[in-house]
Amino acid sequence: MKKLLASFAAVCLLLSNQTVFAQTEPLISPRPLTLETARGTFQLNAATTIIAARTLTTEANYLKDKLSAATGLNIQISNSSKAANHKIVLSLEQNQSATAGKEGYQLTVNATGAKITAADKAGLFYGIQSLLQLITQQENGKNVKIPFVTIQDKPRFSWRALMLDEGRHFKGEKVVKQLLDDMAMLKMNVFHWHLTDDQGWRIEIKKYPELTRIGSKRKDSQLAWRSDKRSGKPHEGFYTQEQIKEVVRYATERHITVVPEIEMPGHATAAIAAYPWLGTTGEKVEVPVTFGKFKDTYNVADPKVYAFLEDVLTEVMALFPSKVIHIGGDEVLYDQWKSSPQIQALMVKEGLKSPADVQIWFTNKISKFIASKGRRMMGWNEIMGGKVHENIDEKETTVKEKLDQGTIVHFWRGTTDMITNAASKGYDLVNSYHIYTYLDYDYKEIPVQKAYEFNPVPEGLDPKYDKHVLGLGCQMWSEFIPEAADMQKKIYPRLAAYAEVGWTDLSRKDYTYFKNTMKLIEAHWKAEGVNVAVVDYDAKAEETKQ
Repeated sequence: MKKLLASFAAVCLLLSNQTVFAQTEPLISPRPLTLETARGTFQLNAATTIIAARTLTTEANYLKDKLSAATGLNIQISNSSKAANHKIVLSLEQNQSATAGKEGYQLTVNATGAKITAADKAGLFYGIQSLLQLITQQENGKNVKIPFVTIQDKPRFSWRALMLDEGRHFKGEKVVKQLLDDMAMLKMNVFHWHLTDDQGWRIEIKKYPELTRIGSKRKDSQLAWRSDKRSGKPHEGFYTQEQIKEVVRYATERHITVVPEIEMPGHATAAIAAYPWLGTTGEKVEVPVTFGKFKDTYNVADPKVYAFLEDVLTEVMALFPSKVIHIGGDEVLYDQWKSSPQIQALMVKEGLKSPADVQIWFTNKISKFIASKGRRMMGWNEIMGGKVHENIDEKETTVKEKLDQGTIVHFWRGTTDMITNAASKGYDLVNSYHIYTYLDYDYKEIPVQKAYEFNPVPEGLDPKYDKHVLGLGCQMWSEFIPEAADMQKKIYPRLAAYAEVGWTDLSRKDYTYFKNTMKLIEAHWKAEGVNVAVVDYDAKAEETKQ
């Protein structure tokens, strides 16, 4: 563990002896808003002390552990500003809120030490990440130095997310924690956890134990899209509520919000396999061994189904303090609803014009329940209606119902006009347009440079609606990626590109600078044991499916 903690400062920063002082601007990823350099370095030694108020104990201990592991120095923490002249100061200063927000910070390094100030603990934490990336040292581990700098920094977007799909393939707590560590280093702040899908239910719900006893297991797994080949072995796994709490705790220490996704009303086969009465047909089904779109949907005309979903969401919200709860809502096939007398009667009763109207009506009921608990609902952009998929009749997506205004729309597919339309109607949204952000796509479709050049604000959006674009998410779907090592090759190095998309101001983006930082970042990842893909950073994208 000590070796892993030390890797960023002790391994990749050996490289920086050759790069940092040879450049006018030190290499930090994501690139800061402003960075001024001066001649000289501050040298860490046995007398160096971290100065922080008791309310900043978590952040101070995090910095102490990283510095001590990287340098071998026994760095101390003091609550007194008079404790040392040779110091690293962490300080909350509320007057920075107006200009830097909660996540911005100022970092100054001079002859007396380093000082990080911010209006909020999150800003201090991000300043710590920049400080750690500035450390340089000699091969013998001595003469640990930090160049003199003044940095003013804040993120472009408030939502900088990585999504992990474990509904298809369970990865486990150790894998998740490593992702959280690397997100923290890159100042990403939302871990979107896709915990349920057709092929697996991965979260313990105490009131409904069959969800994991049956829904977390399947007999086999398809190996490739439209392939008859199977793995030949069962797949299973889920998180207990205690494990969920531990992941949330670990993320919170790193100022990462964990946003759970519980799919509804489609992508629900695993739940229906556990409790067939949840389904529109009421028929028994098995957890699928293949991937794609399935017709199984919740029976949204049955009050018992709402009671089930409210029970599930109540337990979920007790585990996740996130203000946002993701309910999926994508790729709902309407076949069962169209042939269900109960759903047809519901449509007549409520004056609903199409299956998409039914979905919006259902989604709004769930939204109101979530809002009653002081939370906010988020869902994929099908929840607005409209022809998102080419294989669905346009008549089925014509709607009169209006999605609740407080909903966050998660855009992933369709025309860019759809995202512009949502923003212009006042909906907050997160842009995860699949042709730029899907990590399961190979590097021919989304090379690193294409990921880096993604702009979450769509071209043509009136600037007055920019405020509704909260940020971006990059998605690690796992249908055909069962192993963590293969997953890592998809995520790394593109994760750093998406981090910069979310953090760095457009005026400061420079792909050459980014490529230089990646020499250091990749060295860190490899020292951690991450399976980093070997990529051509200058490769151009081939045509991507729309």
